[in-house]
Amino acid sequence: MIDVVKENCSEFTSTLVNSKKYLIVYLIFITATCLSTVSAKNFADPRFEIAAFALVAILGVFCITYYFMHDSKEELYKVAFVIILCFGIITAFVVPIVDVSDELEHLTRAEITSQGVIFPHWEGGEHNLTQLYNRTEGKYSNELNTDVGFETIQSHMFFLNNREKTVFMTDGDTNVINKTPMLDGSSFEQNPFYGYIPQGIGVFIAKLFDMNVIWMLWLPRIFNLFTYALLISLAVKKAPVLKVPLLAVACIPISIYQAASVSIDSMIIGLALLTLAYFIYLYKSEPGSLDTKEVAIFCGLSLLLGLCKLPYLAFVFFILLVPRKNFKNEKIIRYMLLGIFIVSCIGVLWSSYSEPALMHSWRSKLNYMNPSLQLQFLMDHPFNILRFIRMIFTYTLGITLNGFFNFFGAYSANHYADHYTFITVLIWIFLSLTLLFYPSDSKFSMKSKIGTLVILLMIYMGTCFIQLLTWADVGGTNIGVSTRYFIPLFALLPIIVPFRIKRFDKYQGTFDKYAMICIIGFMATLILAFATKYY
Repeated sequence: MIDVVKENCSEFTSTLVNSKKYLIVYLIFITATCLSTVSAKNFADPRFEIAAFALVAILGVFCITYYFMHDSKEELYKVAFVIILCFGIITAFVVPIVDVSDELEHLTRAEITSQGVIFPHWEGGEHNLTQLYNRTEGKYSNELNTDVGFETIQSHMFFLNNREKTVFMTDGDTNVINKTPMLDGSSFEQNPFYGYIPQGIGVFIAKLFDMNVIWMLWLPRIFNLFTYALLISLAVKKAPVLKVPLLAVACIPISIYQAASVSIDSMIIGLALLTLAYFIYLYKSEPGSLDTKEVAIFCGLSLLLGLCKLPYLAFVFFILLVPRKNFKNEKIIRYMLLGIFIVSCIGVLWSSYSEPALMHSWRSKLNYMNPSLQLQFLMDHPFNILRFIRMIFTYTLGITLNGFFNFFGAYSANHYADHYTFITVLIWIFLSLTLLFYPSDSKFSMKSKIGTLVILLMIYMGTCFIQLLTWADVGGTNIGVSTRYFIPLFALLPIIVPFRIKRFDKYQGTFDKYAMICIIGFMATLILAFATKYY
């Protein structure tokens, strides 16, 4: 055992020395990005910022060295798991209390799941307004209607009252968890239970061991992150090609921000990239090597994904893009169509359950939302449909592209709308090179490219349309979307792009190395940005 440890330490040291060029690039990268986030207040007491920089510098050096110790396509999934966990856990601690979009409501659902409740039960009448939303001030008040809602515990109030604060701004984080029952009016009733199992386990452990109340947030974040890291590592392992582009999408700051939270968005992104990786595996399989089992697995993954976010049910159509010659059964199309039919039927049934469930939340009173009246308005004013389509491919698309480092919405009126232009531009350049110009000999047919583009548009437009029905004012187009809704769609771009620059292919090894430096660097930058803003 001692000899093995000595050998591993020797290998690590040797790799560390040999990769010093890349380590210097990493340190320069995070120095530049960190300085771009610094404001005058950081110079008054820079101890936390310095400590954060030192931590991510050391952690980055470790992760980069670990990557070079496993510098092969076959072992990249190990690197994916390690880097997501390392930087994600720090993010889980650094991000303020329920700072992530709708995290308080996700935490309520996680606590309900920790009770063993699969379908939250609405108590009382139909009227509810748990968190009154002041559209003028752009924030929530702390008024609750305690006569109706879903049964949770009294510690919910700690998170409601300390939203967006750090643990240094409150003394209540060291209090024990208050398990006294109370009613909360929003708990994402429309979401499937399995999207909250990891978070529910975290809450259960925190309650079981009577931990401080803050662990009721931190443990669910960590368990959610662990599940995300597992899903992404499986995706990277399964995909025979485009491993680095998949990992790049999984590790951009907005992805890690969601993964290190209690949000179900972590499950959506992870399942979407795993489903896409499985499609690439099917597409690149040897002729005659696949059976109906693979069709069933793919349709199952698509269903799990789609129930978390209905527009992503469209991923099931990827099965039609897999070459028929890859299957043993010449009549495999029958099973493909059957799988699509079953997934679609379950999706429709789930939709009929989830839409009424939206009324059991603060959304039922927000922006005068009413799906039936909105549809009627569109039928009475068909010109508004064209206006809506124009908007989602201009204004909404702009919000999406500007949200890689805004963590909510580029033009939001609240604290999420920090404009880190320098970092955002760097992410644009990195994703463009990685997703559009990635040097790879992997080829997809024109049918697959067109089909993937159609699926992308179905999901993008479908998501926007659902938001129009379930978020916007009747007659309005304030659909309230953000980058996090569309993260998996960026992973489709390497398949869709119609061109390759062949002379880049000989540089693929070097490109992958620098891509990993950027991936780790951006995760470090996420931590540094929160350190300079909140501490």
